[in-house]
Amino acid sequence: MKTDKYNHIFLRCCYGYAVSGMAVLVIGAILPSIITEAGISFLAAGSLLSGMAIGNLSASFLFPVLVSWLGRKRAIFFITLCAPVCLFILSILPPFPIMYGVMLIYGLVRGSITILNNSAVNDIYGSKATGKLNLLHCFFAVGAFLAPFLTAVLMKLGFNWRHVLYLILILTAATAALYGTMDDTLLNETSNRINKDKGKKDSQDRSFLKSYSFYGIAFILFFYLGLENCINGWFVTYLQNTNVMSATYATALVSFTWLVIMAGRLICAALSKKLDKSTIILILSLGSAACFFLLISTKNLTLITAALLGLGFFLSGIYPTCIANAGPMIKGSTLGMSVLTAISAMGGIITPQIIGGIADRIGIVGSIGVLNINVFMVIFLSFLNFRNHHKKK
Repeated sequence: MKTDKYNHIFLRCCYGYAVSGMAVLVIGAILPSIITEAGISFLAAGSLLSGMAIGNLSASFLFPVLVSWLGRKRAIFFITLCAPVCLFILSILPPFPIMYGVMLIYGLVRGSITILNNSAVNDIYGSKATGKLNLLHCFFAVGAFLAPFLTAVLMKLGFNWRHVLYLILILTAATAALYGTMDDTLLNETSNRINKDKGKKDSQDRSFLKSYSFYGIAFILFFYLGLENCINGWFVTYLQNTNVMSATYATALVSFTWLVIMAGRLICAALSKKLDKSTIILILSLGSAACFFLLISTKNLTLITAALLGLGFFLSGIYPTCIANAGPMIKGSTLGMSVLTAISAMGGIITPQIIGGIADRIGIVGSIGVLNINVFMVIFLSFLNFRNHHKKK
């Protein structure tokens, strides 16, 4: 019976993450069309991407408050209802300040889903959460694959970017309905049990705030998410501007990269049973660095294709494995997951804005080179995390 309840929650989290992946990646897929039709600069477009990341960050502070007022189920239901409204407003291309506000709320929805899903899976599966988290994040990759792919196919068939948004709008409305009908009694029971076992009077264990290892993982995610947000938001535009591929090929390539990410997360889920988390994170960071350096240093279409697919494969498991690595430190604390999400979200806010600003001066192709900093820091911090883990052992 308890397994059925686990599946009841887990499957809803998986669907919510799949649609979240579509909702995030569709923005990058249609961004060239928005830039053209709205007549905005790269800097302004970067501001929209950063606005979504700021909304994602704000979820770390607002969602726990809403949960304390309304409970988890009602809080996530009302927040996810905002997504279809945001997509509709964006489709009419309102003035830029309104578009920016829409992207803030849109990011809030994404961040709230991330906090709820990761916290729920960590809580109900405990020490077995690594594999489940990688599987959960596979569904994000499924959605992320479908969004650019559907965009390319529908535009090839004569539809425009607005039709793509309306399709995602329907799917996000279904997400709200599924979260609203979720039986969260098991989550509440698990949270109460964790708190009782810890002997705490409240649900927040703040010992992680004094842990250097916790901040090390948080800043791996800080630099990783800056890189990921730029791939999500800028790479269709970047690939088109390299002049070595068509717009359709570029959109399809980003889409298939997420298919590789899905496969990579399944492999990481299997490896988590044999290797410790710090080792997996270090291997993934080194592999992603090699692929990224190849990607930005060649104009050969075959090498670009191989490098981007390889980059997707190695980036695939970093986020869920880091979340699982931090799990024993935060011990089911919503505050802990929120702080982790907040620090990582800052990277996603700053980086796209920097890339957009530089792109207005030297072009989008040249500005992507700034991401070398993110790649280097992910490697450096992953090595420290690996060393600290083996020192403890």
